[in-house]
Amino acid sequence: MQEKVVQIVNNKKARFEYEILDTFEAGIVLTGTEVKALRMKKANIEDGYARIINSEMFIVNVNISEYEKGNRFNHEPLRDRKLLLHKQEIKRLTGKLKEKGLTLVPLQMYFKNGKIKVLLGLGKGKAKYDKRRAIQKRDVDREMQREWRNR
Repeated sequence: MQEKVVQIVNNKKARFEYEILDTFEAGIVLTGTEVKALRMKKANIEDGYARIINSEMFIVNVNISEYEKGNRFNHEPLRDRKLLLHKQEIKRLTGKLKEKGLTLVPLQMYFKNGKIKVLLGLGKGKAKYDKRRAIQKRDVDREMQREWRNR
């Protein structure tokens, strides 16, 4: 069976701000109006991060806008949402997150076979000079592409 993946939102800022060492796919617990808002791509994951509370993983500071046609049962946009991972994965991540400077950032949110998934990246924050180097490399690559097109 072929997997059907439809991207909802991508966090471009995460790969610039962090050096991603490893990625994990997790399910997410949502309410009905949150799913409807995500179908309309009304989400922002750029300021979000994942943390472990009482041996459970939660994604914090992710904004899923209220559903326009929702009534009084609409969801709170910035609530903490539980992530679905296996216990072994959470234990392994707990050990890694205790290392200095590592954090879990959401890289993208997507539908996979009708279920909403979050791709988490275990990242280490980049220093200012690393970011400058990334900008420089991007500019050089862009210039090379222009040269190739002009030939």
